[in-house]
Amino acid sequence: MKKIFYLKTCDTCRKILKALPNTEGFTLREIKTEPITPEELAEMHRLAGSYEALFSRKATLYKERGLKDVQLTEADYKNLINEHYTFLSRPVIVDGDSIFVGNSKQNVEAAIAHLGR
Repeated sequence: MKKIFYLKTCDTCRKILKALPNTEGFTLREIKTEPITPEELAEMHRLAGSYEALFSRKATLYKERGLKDVQLTEADYKNLINEHYTFLSRPVIVDGDSIFVGNSKQNVEAAIAHLGR
């Protein structure tokens, strides 16, 4: 799989997409208009090692639902990501067996270095 999952209304996602080199062979997936499938999420889980690693605690719904005060399980993370696109940490860059999740400086630099090879 060579896909980049992002949100087009997110300025950070757009900025990161512009910075990524060699993305010609990638499929860009705007997750609000074309939600991720359970199969895609399962593959992301396999690569990332956990659903928690794919989960965004910055989502407005996370705060609105008071989830920070709840002990979430892997099943909870999976169900929440499947339920609403905002729970997926963005962007998610999948290049074969490599995955880069989120917009931390370290993660973005690693993705740029990986794709720049």
